[in-house]
Amino acid sequence: MKQTYTIEQKIRLFFRILLPILITQITMFAMTFFDTMMSGNVSAKDLAGVAVGVSLWTPLFAGLNGILLALTPIVSQLIGANRPKEVPYQVMQSLYLAFTIALSVIICGAFVVNPILDSMDLEKDVRDIAHQFLIAISYGIIPLFLYNVLRCFIDALGQTRVTMYITLLSLPINVVLNYLLIFGAFGFPRLGGVGAGYASAITYWCILFVILYVVLRMKPFSDYQVFKRFYRISLDTWKDHLKIGVPIGFAIFFETSIFAAVTLLLSEFNTATIAAHQAAMNFASFVYMIPMSISMALTITVGFEVGAKRYQDARKYSYLGIGIAVMIGLICAVGLYLFNEQVARLYTTDQTVLELTKQFLIYAIFFQLSDAIAAPVQGALRGYKDVNAPFIMAFISYWILGLPIGYLLAKYTTLGAFGYWIGLISGLAFGAIFLSGRLVRLQRRIQIKEREGMKEQAS
Repeated sequence: MKQTYTIEQKIRLFFRILLPILITQITMFAMTFFDTMMSGNVSAKDLAGVAVGVSLWTPLFAGLNGILLALTPIVSQLIGANRPKEVPYQVMQSLYLAFTIALSVIICGAFVVNPILDSMDLEKDVRDIAHQFLIAISYGIIPLFLYNVLRCFIDALGQTRVTMYITLLSLPINVVLNYLLIFGAFGFPRLGGVGAGYASAITYWCILFVILYVVLRMKPFSDYQVFKRFYRISLDTWKDHLKIGVPIGFAIFFETSIFAAVTLLLSEFNTATIAAHQAAMNFASFVYMIPMSISMALTITVGFEVGAKRYQDARKYSYLGIGIAVMIGLICAVGLYLFNEQVARLYTTDQTVLELTKQFLIYAIFFQLSDAIAAPVQGALRGYKDVNAPFIMAFISYWILGLPIGYLLAKYTTLGAFGYWIGLISGLAFGAIFLSGRLVRLQRRIQIKEREGMKEQAS
């Protein structure tokens, strides 16, 4: 990261940080896609088992990983404040915290996975595959969490291209391991869908070793000498991380879990409706990679400027990112409206499912427009370390407004399954408006403090 002086410089720096993040997020999305697709080529039961396992693991991982994202604004503000010597200590404390969280997940999972799966109405084979998949992926939880801490450290320095290369490397590793372990190629055991879990776990270990090499040997990361000194565990520092990370984690969990809840509620509808919903939601999730990446880039750039107390520049970055997100959102919305049928045909050839998917995709347009505002605003607020309001609003938007409205519309109107989408869109739109107001008020409050400070200095 470096200081910028003109809008043109800010745009160039922002895109230099953004594009690698976007490629990284799309690559991570592709890993889940290949896990599901390749498992489905074994059998329907393997596909269902992996889908159940992924639906249980993804919201949990997303929420807990959100806690670790606290390191990004912490480091970016330290760099902006020209206090680089404090960075290694913060990174090590975050690594200790990540290891503790990962170990806790493994221990808790040993006790709760079976009861959760038993409570679901699953065929025995599907249930067994889901259980074994979760066991397999648990071997990679510790390296995955440690990797994400080091990724936050690298990204906070503005070196997002490095983590992009590492993630791009992980995709072919994962696909090759999937091929070997799912289908039993070249003498490897044929594990079916369970093999996708082991492939992911091994991939996580591989990328951990790669990122450790980068941090230890490559500049500018090696200059920080993160592992040179032993630091004792500091519960006070953990508390500071958790104050920022827990609200981020819960906000992400509320957002990811709501879609799993809607999918479960849709089980009362026919197979064609469920399939169309899943197809449209998959595409909406793919497009969401854009505003989410902009959100992450804003956390880095805004945090850097806030740390340097250049609040005017922080404000410029926030509105630059939001403007870019809205512009891209509008382009995507128009494109989806015009090529609605072509997108639907990517997922199905069944005429009934195709028509329903086209209708769901129209609602996805409004998802995109709301996300184009809400996601970057959240990223900017995190750059200010303002995380409690987004957390509370995520809960209200999805669980207090979105889901109940959707349920009422689905149950008591002729909208049926589309009612759930309208409910979620309503909640998300409300959240976008509230968070935008929050960002404006926060920046005005900082402006007032700046003016008062200048008056005191003048007097």
